[in-house]
Amino acid sequence: MTETGESSIEGGCACKAVRYRMHAPALIVHCCHCTWCQRETGASFALNAMIEAERVVLLEGQPEVINTPSDSGAGQRVTRCPKCKIALWSNYGDGDLVRFVRVGTLDEPGRFPPDVHIFTESKQPWVVIPSGQRAVARFYKRDEVWPKSSIERLSAYKAKRLASA
Repeated sequence: MTETGESSIEGGCACKAVRYRMHAPALIVHCCHCTWCQRETGASFALNAMIEAERVVLLEGQPEVINTPSDSGAGQRVTRCPKCKIALWSNYGDGDLVRFVRVGTLDEPGRFPPDVHIFTESKQPWVVIPSGQRAVARFYKRDEVWPKSSIERLSAYKAKRLASA
């Protein structure tokens, strides 16, 4: 159980050499339709559960971090299994503060439907976003989309990290 009373969820790569556990619910789940995510995943979108880095605990194996380009020019660090090369999570934007866990690597990916579809202006034309789902052409303002509890949780985490630095 996590501090919020919710059970944790585990995940890992295809060959099972790397396993991890998320010790909290995601802050938010993005379904990103940008062409960079399409290229990186080889699919029509990437589904990422954003969570504080310290709440993702490595259980088994030693993943490798690969620097890859990004549309912003800042790049991202993709954490992969060194054997099967499956991408487990990325870090960018907030640096090492938040991990973008690849939902498909979770043991129960169905527990993490998207909260918001982003960069829909570049989605594949045959991808249909369900009626009532939040979707934006590019990106959004955090205060307008994130649940208040997630904003507060991330703010507290940032303050804690700054105080310990």
